[in-house]
Amino acid sequence: MLSARLDGEAEPASPDEHLTSCAACREWFAGAERLRRAMLLRPAPPVPDLTAAILERTPAPSGEGWGLRIALTVVAIAQLGLAFAELLGTAHGGIHLGHESGAWNLAVGIGLLTAALRPATAGGQLPLLTGFVGVLLVWSAGDLAAGQVTLSRLATHLLVVLGLALLYAVHRGERDRGTPLPAATADGGESTPGSTVDTAVAPRPRARGFRRQAHGRHAA
Repeated sequence: MLSARLDGEAEPASPDEHLTSCAACREWFAGAERLRRAMLLRPAPPVPDLTAAILERTPAPSGEGWGLRIALTVVAIAQLGLAFAELLGTAHGGIHLGHESGAWNLAVGIGLLTAALRPATAGGQLPLLTGFVGVLLVWSAGDLAAGQVTLSRLATHLLVVLGLALLYAVHRGERDRGTPLPAATADGGESTPGSTVDTAVAPRPRARGFRRQAHGRHAA
């Protein structure tokens, strides 16, 4: 209530009756008023206007990279067309198709090993591997129903499914590692919103994550 009065806000109730019987609150309120008056009356130090100099030295924005993104989109569409041609049987790869499949499995293994050694890279692999496993499961179910593949051959796909599950787990563990723990109170419990927290007990700092680079036009 006293804080609201100092800030000129609506008071939930009048603190006057309590102030008449509480010397500690009267002393706190008087000190808070003195501090507020001192801050309001203290002039701000003069600061030179550096806007023109900052803008002059700031490089012009180089755009949002639409040229590269459009080129990447074209390549992605072409790759999708090639994939559908192979899945629908309109493209004949012969022996090379087996080599391509082996190269893909090798790339998946390298990616999973990289995520095991550097967990921060796990999140970047999830969209690609999730899409691969999803399409693979749908096509495998159709091939199995049509009698074009055996269960022993499908069992080899369990490795990539298990790898995807572990990749999600590693990514989640790496992400949750940066979540701060609840601050402990003086009696050993955990603080709740609005409770008094022992300032001597600091929460675990959040892990440093990826930060998007500021755009050139925001540099000023």
